[in-house]
Formats: sequence, C-alpha cells, structure tokens
Amino acid sequence: MIEALLPEKHKNTLFVRAFGFLKVPMLFFISPSVVELTDQKCVVRVPLNRKTRNHLKSLYFGTLCAGADCAGGLIAMRLIQSTAPDVSLVFKDFKAAFLKRAEGDTHFTCEDGLGIQALVRKASASGERENMTVTVVATVPTKTGSEPVAKFDLTLSLKKKSQKPRQP
Repeated sequence: MIEALLPEKHKNTLFVRAFGFLKVPMLFFISPSVVELTDQKCVVRVPLNRKTRNHLKSLYFGTLCAGADCAGGLIAMRLIQSTAPDVSLVFKDFKAAFLKRAEGDTHFTCEDGLGIQALVRKASASGERENMTVTVVATVPTKTGSEPVAKFDLTLSLKKKSQKPRQP
C-alpha cells in the first residue's frame, strides 16, 4: 500500500539504501539517491558532505568509485530482475580517469542499458560468463554543468546461476 504512494525515484533510492545496509555497507554510508532509472539510463547522486569528502573539500576518490559502482550496478540489477533473475553479476575490473575535483553533489550517469540488456539475455541463454565494459560519467551539475569531473570504465561480468541438485 505505501509502495503505491511513493514516487518511483524514492522507491529506487530506498532499494539502493536497503541493499547497501544489508549487503554493501560502504554504499549505505555514502547515502546515494537515485535521480533517474530507466532501462536505458541510470543517474545516481552522491552528496558532498563530511562523510564523503577529503581534506581538499572535494569528493574522496573512494566515494567517486562507489558512486560509479552504484550507477553501473543498479541499472544492471534492474535489467537482470526484469529479464533473467537467474543471472548473477560482478564487476571484473575498473578503470578511472579523475579529470577535476568534484566539489559538490556528484551525479553518476550510466547510459549503457541497451547493451547491458543484450548481455543479460546472452548470459542467460548461453550459461557462460559474458563480459561487457560499461561507462559511467561523473558530473557536478551545480559547479561544472555537464562537464565530466571523472570517467569510469567497469567491466560487468554476468553468468547464469548454476542449478544445484536437490537433496532428498
């Protein structure tokens, strides 16, 4: 009942924070908010505050990495849930280019949804591990507009969960 009253972005934010609380405490600690989540695009906002900033008063690089992980992982989780719930995900590698200091609330955007959806279907059909590099761009809209402050390439690795034989 309460779920019907909440706007979609609030439901998504609650999901991310609950997932962080239960599974990835670092994610819960940085308090991400979902700005937009569709099958094509995910935008996550991470606030600049006492918990997330460094000694230069900009977003700590660990927080930047967690934000990129959240944006790339959330869109993949959404597509797995709706397409093939029997697929598990993990990030295989991670590359980052820090272009400017993130001196405000930072938005992490991943627009690789269509490619991720195809990868989910491929992993579910083949049963083999399938990989794809997804790109996440970090911006600080209040300070630098749409100019990137960091770019991340994460290799998403998906595989169909194996069926365990039932014990009598």
